[in-house]
Amino acid sequence: MSRTASATSPLSRSVGGDGRGGQGVRGLWSAEVGAVRVHAGPGALGLLGTLARELGGGRVFVVTDRGVRSAGHVDSALASLDGLAAEVFDGVAENPTSLHVEEGRRAAADFGPDLLVGLGGGSAMDCAKGINFLLTNGGRMEDYRGTGKASKPMLPSIGVPTTAGTGSEAQSYALISHPETHEKMACGDRRARFREVILDPRLAASAPRKVAATAGIDAVSHAVESHVTTRGNAVSRMLSREAWRLLSASLETSLDSPEDLRSVEDTLLGAHLAGAAIEASMLGAAHACANPLTARFGIVHGVAVGLMLPHVVRFNGEERYCELQGELASRIEELRAAAGLPERLRDCGVDAGSLPLLAEEASRQWTAGFNPRPVDAATLKSLYEAAF
Repeated sequence: MSRTASATSPLSRSVGGDGRGGQGVRGLWSAEVGAVRVHAGPGALGLLGTLARELGGGRVFVVTDRGVRSAGHVDSALASLDGLAAEVFDGVAENPTSLHVEEGRRAAADFGPDLLVGLGGGSAMDCAKGINFLLTNGGRMEDYRGTGKASKPMLPSIGVPTTAGTGSEAQSYALISHPETHEKMACGDRRARFREVILDPRLAASAPRKVAATAGIDAVSHAVESHVTTRGNAVSRMLSREAWRLLSASLETSLDSPEDLRSVEDTLLGAHLAGAAIEASMLGAAHACANPLTARFGIVHGVAVGLMLPHVVRFNGEERYCELQGELASRIEELRAAAGLPERLRDCGVDAGSLPLLAEEASRQWTAGFNPRPVDAATLKSLYEAAF
């Protein structure tokens, strides 16, 4: 595979230095992807302080989790922010709820930031966006469910993913779970979108393999589902094609050889482009089925969507995905196997008697309405049965 942007790539890269970075690794580069400016390459986290200053940041509130902090990435971020006042909130949990967001809001209000940084996986970045909503516009996360509900300006923010997965850094939506029902609330506003994004493969390379694997399959699902949704357009499909090209070619190597920073960077970029595609196209039935599995059985999202995606592709008709790859479902299964993720619902503690309830809940998920082939509880039940 070509290791530079293809002729049809949505990116125009500006590469610093010699473009190699040693041992075949690219140097730092920047590009505009929609309204977001992306900075990528080994060591790109060192740009954080410069970007914060460019955005007028003097008091920086860093939103992260304890795992990212223990990996040393928070210390590296603070080193780059040297000279600026900085406060760290590391109370983010996986699938953050509105309670985590409120806790972060209180900490931010006490500190009084003028800029936010989301440093971590999708949970940390979503929580940072959620904190931004409440800190600047007040109320509760439930008030912002949907899109365009913020009435006041929001703080500038920077997204720094430490896994190649959700693509949250490319999106204006925060996915926050309701603390009682565990239903994921999509809260979106263009003002919540990160102004700058840093894709540093050294951060993603340090993620535990299991974390990288589940995140990578999530990114694959975004590239695949965003390509065929009813809301898609020519631009979103271009983004999803490039995302799939990068992920299909680099994910296995990035998992088996994380020291290959070139492959890790490609997975990060693929995940980002897939996230950008979602912004315009939304997602489909695989995500509608995955969310109840997480809510009811605690199955990690990347595992849940990986279980369902091949069956949804076959249900929709593989011809819809011909611009991505022939025999796509089989290739997804190969990637899932390479990631070491389970193949059957029964292997994850799901019992057959729960499938009708799961199907009813999946039919009420907002992403179900964007699937290219209409679905209802009965068809979703058949998809669960195929995956069981």
